[in-house]
Amino acid sequence: MDHENAARRRVGIKDVAREADVSLGTVSNVLNRPELVAGPTRARVLAVIDSLGYVRTEGARQLHGWAARVLAVVVPDLAHPFFTALAVGVEQAAREADLGVMVCIGTRDPEEEARYLSLITSHRIRGAVLTSGEAVGRTVAAFRRKAVPFVVADQCGPQPGACSVGIDDVAGGHAAVRHLIDQGHRSIAYVSGPDLQQVRDRRRGAVNAVTQAGLQPTALRELACADLTVGAGKDAGHRILGLPHRPSAVFCANDLLALGVLQALYEAELKVPEDLAVVGYDDIEFATSAVVPLTSVRRPAVAMGRRAGRLLVEETTRGAGHEHAHVVLQPELVVRRSTLAAPAR
Repeated sequence: MDHENAARRRVGIKDVAREADVSLGTVSNVLNRPELVAGPTRARVLAVIDSLGYVRTEGARQLHGWAARVLAVVVPDLAHPFFTALAVGVEQAAREADLGVMVCIGTRDPEEEARYLSLITSHRIRGAVLTSGEAVGRTVAAFRRKAVPFVVADQCGPQPGACSVGIDDVAGGHAAVRHLIDQGHRSIAYVSGPDLQQVRDRRRGAVNAVTQAGLQPTALRELACADLTVGAGKDAGHRILGLPHRPSAVFCANDLLALGVLQALYEAELKVPEDLAVVGYDDIEFATSAVVPLTSVRRPAVAMGRRAGRLLVEETTRGAGHEHAHVVLQPELVVRRSTLAAPAR
């Protein structure tokens, strides 16, 4: 294995160009200005870079003192307040260790992910916090191939051979629906999102709450959404209003969906919670400033990022002496006006 790693370290840009059958300039453009290279050619060069294990080191040699003191955090969407807060937590942990942070916005595009990984490895970034998402498995595999230390955040299941920090979303879903049942609701809609583990876990918790309350499974019905956005939530709200037998409460897989549902209800001149109670998930800042302050399940995003960052610093400091840890944080139900009144029917 040592010989193989040594061979990989000796791979140069000329090797990549020869294997991909392109010029040195084309390889340089793929690494530095990928928009100048045609898609098929760019994909071929990136595939060769990955297969040969090429790591660009010119920038690292020039910036070694800076780059060795930087952590990366890869988030799927910085526009989502939860991931912004998580990145803040990573930055806090980095600051404690006198390190900096580079934020990368993840993508579903494998080529773009390969470019991020190339950037991280070329500058010898100390390690990365990877947030869970649709492509987290592929991202983890790529970081393993490049031997870049990483910690997975926002994932409740253990990650083999790596540290992870997650939140018990089953417990969170249970708390949300148990609260609605305690308020007297017997017909509840679950507005879900894409096929993500977190969304499935929240549904599982919701189903558990219904079962433990002795209610029929039909007490909870799911309305699937393709995205976890305000627009998707507003569309779900309109669908709920069009149901022949409208539920008295709605549990949404995240706060953005819940805010969209609230918009649809406001436009229909319905009262919250008298006509329909609403619970969100994440407890983002906007939850408290909605027209009707939103009851939500709080996920400690900053604490999660800080814990993940500290685990990464510990691993990259201790090396072989580090023992991988799997941390599960607990969510907290925060009750506000959107669920306080009992149903009128």
